[in-house]
Amino acid sequence: MEYVKLGSTGLEVSRICLGCMSFGEPERGNHPWSLGEDAARVLLRRALEAGINFLDTANVYSDGSSEEIVGRALADFSSRDEIVLATKVHGRMRPGPNGGGLSRKAIMSEIDKSLTRLGTDYVDLYQIHRFDPATPIEETVEALHDVVKSGKARYLGASSMYAWQFARMLHVAEQNGWTRFVSMQDHYNLLYREEEREMLPLCQDEGIGVIPWSPLARGRLTRDWDDVTERSGTDEFGKRLYSEHDRPIVEKVAEIAAKRGLSRAQIALAWLHAKSVVTAPIVGVTKLPQLEDALASVEVDLTADEIEQLETPYEPHAIAGHS
Repeated sequence: MEYVKLGSTGLEVSRICLGCMSFGEPERGNHPWSLGEDAARVLLRRALEAGINFLDTANVYSDGSSEEIVGRALADFSSRDEIVLATKVHGRMRPGPNGGGLSRKAIMSEIDKSLTRLGTDYVDLYQIHRFDPATPIEETVEALHDVVKSGKARYLGASSMYAWQFARMLHVAEQNGWTRFVSMQDHYNLLYREEEREMLPLCQDEGIGVIPWSPLARGRLTRDWDDVTERSGTDEFGKRLYSEHDRPIVEKVAEIAAKRGLSRAQIALAWLHAKSVVTAPIVGVTKLPQLEDALASVEVDLTADEIEQLETPYEPHAIAGHS
């Protein structure tokens, strides 16, 4: 495994971040395809043994079950100081007032609950899962700063939003001397490249680490366009992200993979590795071969011609993934 700095920080992370949304008891939350604890532990152990030190989860994944499973596995299979553990806040965790969002009350409540589920005193990266237009930016950023100063988080990150919103949050933190965001977890892959217009240049200029979610486009880049999986058949959110216009890119990935004797996942992830602004794609897995493909992708170098072939069929998309 190779390690790189997260943006302009001194924090060293593996070039693959293990996404943990696929770990969680299926009866909790709305992910019927997620893996229960026994199956998840097999994948978590292999990832750690292979040198992945960067894991990403969220309070909302399987109603907290993902955090619980990850926390117990890390306690059994790793040393806490060797792991870069990330989680997120924003999603609704209970009905009624203050059950979600980025108010000071919600943030202060949810960080403690996440730490309890994860079985740790701190997270390395605490991220806002989405932008909250209903809460003043100053309230959110100051609360996050206080989380860091209390020792409950080491760094702060953000996830999908418009570049102007992220720029405002960075400005508010700088203006008040509060802890700044060091990472952006955005929607970026071969089928969705709208982040190249504004968000990625902003991150490059500000020294923000980029850790894309859905780097394989919900698995679309790993299989024939018309193939249906258990997840794709029930993933209503994913159905809104991509369209028939993306089919030529999927076919080009398959073509290059066949010529190289590699898996499609390796090709799609290698394209992201080739982007200097990208620190580490967040790869979710439910099977061991998927994890092995992610690990192998770090060693794959695409030629300039292959990159051009993969990028040429792209058509602009409506903004997706901000809510």
